[in-house]
Amino acid sequence: MVSPPHEAMHRIFQHDPGLFSRVSRFLGVDIPTPVKATALPTDLTETNPVERRVDTLLRLETADRGPFLLAVEAQGKKHPDKPASWAYYTAYLWTKYRLPTALLVVCQDHATARWAQQPVTCGPPQLPTLTVQPLVAGPHNMPVITDPEEARADLVLASLAAITHAAEPDVGAILKALSTALRDAPEDIAKPLIEFTAQGLAKRPAKNLWRNLVAVDLSFYKSYLAEEVRQEVRQEVRKEVRDEVRKEVQDEALTQGEARRAAADVLAVLAERGLTVSEAVRERIDSCDDPEILSRWLRRAVTASTAEEVVAGA
Repeated sequence: MVSPPHEAMHRIFQHDPGLFSRVSRFLGVDIPTPVKATALPTDLTETNPVERRVDTLLRLETADRGPFLLAVEAQGKKHPDKPASWAYYTAYLWTKYRLPTALLVVCQDHATARWAQQPVTCGPPQLPTLTVQPLVAGPHNMPVITDPEEARADLVLASLAAITHAAEPDVGAILKALSTALRDAPEDIAKPLIEFTAQGLAKRPAKNLWRNLVAVDLSFYKSYLAEEVRQEVRQEVRKEVRDEVRKEVQDEALTQGEARRAAADVLAVLAERGLTVSEAVRERIDSCDDPEILSRWLRRAVTASTAEEVVAGA
């Protein structure tokens, strides 16, 4: 089954084909920025029933080196059959399109990256007819971008850096730099990168950090991830409020200190929901010492559309 990190690691190159030229400098090669890029069909199936598909396939054209093919493979773990598949992909694409073919493998851990970049030959040792040695991008060579200004200079590369360092100690600083940089980006640029990054982190612990950053730093974007986080926050707030109201109903009376806490709870719920609280409304809530009124306002705060609606009519 194809996982979200697998999709993110190669589809980000479909989103921005020029990313490969920027990544190449970290891989020890210098690929010019393409002047033209075309996404090609990824189905490499022949007339026989064996189906073979490369993850992403791009036709890139540069000003001084001419066109070439770039096959991007996302690799989550070591697999003994993969080198043979990669050899098939490159040989088939070379034969079909008659263009030089490059293979980039994107990984998220050091062990898989070391394995993927080892040369593998078909044929006996004295006759290495075909050698497969892809370029490999992973945590061992992708930049650690923790400066928002550096992230802002290349948002797509910063997203790829976060994906490839998903299990690394620096991922939190990378994600914070990326979320900060995305605040100033137009929504049509920021939204796909928010989702790519979320996919790439998958079930790793950093996924929760990214969700929180999206909910706070990028709360104005209407992405599925941001909405999912907001919905969870709303559900948690409702549960906390129900528990608090139940407790208050069981109490015979609130002390003065408890009244202050209840008023603080009302304001906390309004703040959590992002509702604007005027000074007049805040003063009315803070000065109220009636337990029944505060409990009623607390219940209203969960669903009210404005802060004024909470205290309307007492």
